[in-house]
Amino acid sequence: MIKNYYLSLALVCAVILTSCYPARKYDELNDKYKACDTELAALKKSAQENEVKLAELKEQMTKNEKENIGLKRDTTIIGSNYRNLTSKYDKLDQLNQSLMDRLNKLLAGSASDNAKLSGDLQLTKEALLKKEDELKALEAKLLKQKAELDELAAQLKSREARVAELEDILRKKDQAAADLKKKLSDALLNFEGKGLTVTQKNGKVYVSMDESLLFASGKTNVEARGVEALKNVAKVLESSTDINVMVEGHTDDVPMKGAGEIKDNWDLSVIRATSVTKILLSNAKIDSHRITAAGRGEFFPLDPAKTPEARKKNRRTEIILTPKLDELLKVLGNNN
Repeated sequence: MIKNYYLSLALVCAVILTSCYPARKYDELNDKYKACDTELAALKKSAQENEVKLAELKEQMTKNEKENIGLKRDTTIIGSNYRNLTSKYDKLDQLNQSLMDRLNKLLAGSASDNAKLSGDLQLTKEALLKKEDELKALEAKLLKQKAELDELAAQLKSREARVAELEDILRKKDQAAADLKKKLSDALLNFEGKGLTVTQKNGKVYVSMDESLLFASGKTNVEARGVEALKNVAKVLESSTDINVMVEGHTDDVPMKGAGEIKDNWDLSVIRATSVTKILLSNAKIDSHRITAAGRGEFFPLDPAKTPEARKKNRRTEIILTPKLDELLKVLGNNN
């Protein structure tokens, strides 16, 4: 392009030298040529500087894109912005090429063409400045989004650590419940299947004892066979200090018609739970604060049927053992 420009200038000079124009006309043309040459040099320098800035801006944009690889959010928006910016730069390149073509035509054009080209060049400069501002704004936006994503990533990492800690605590609690169940099963081996069952569910261990093992019908005093079983339970609880104990008495749905201290099924279930609790405390060193005695009456049946078999199943006392959750509650409290 520059080579064609100089060839055109040479042709113009040749024409001028071989023409019959007077010296004053030649000087005017020569001055115009020098002015054009000066303006062309300035335009070339400005274009080179803009190209350098454009290259720097593109390099910075590429760096920003690499830094944001792997971020989990807003990648679609960033990619769209990048594609739009690339399209704008392609259009700008086309505009620059068009202006260079017009500059070549200026060599053979008139003063009006020069004025028009000067105006177009000014518009190009303004467009370049606008694009530069847009690129800076996009860069600032990308940096802000990166900071936000970094903060979210840090929060996610912190929460993952807390979840892992909670899962470890729950695993330990489940294992503690499983170990407790095994200890009780071993201690009550002679009683399981004979009116007594030991089960584990929802992180708790349930020792369920039929009425036939503990009490005579309608009575609240624990019989010898039941006392023996409760002593074995008490020994296990004595060595398991991180276990909370709930003793629940349950009856069937046949109403009590007593005139003494036991007037209904509520009284019967509460007194039976209390009797069992006292035997546990009197046969082992167990902190009383760990034990709760409660009566459920007939309102939590295992089998709601109105048959003798169902009612026999419902007349029971359950010892519910729950590993303490102090450590878990502490972690949850720290999360608030």
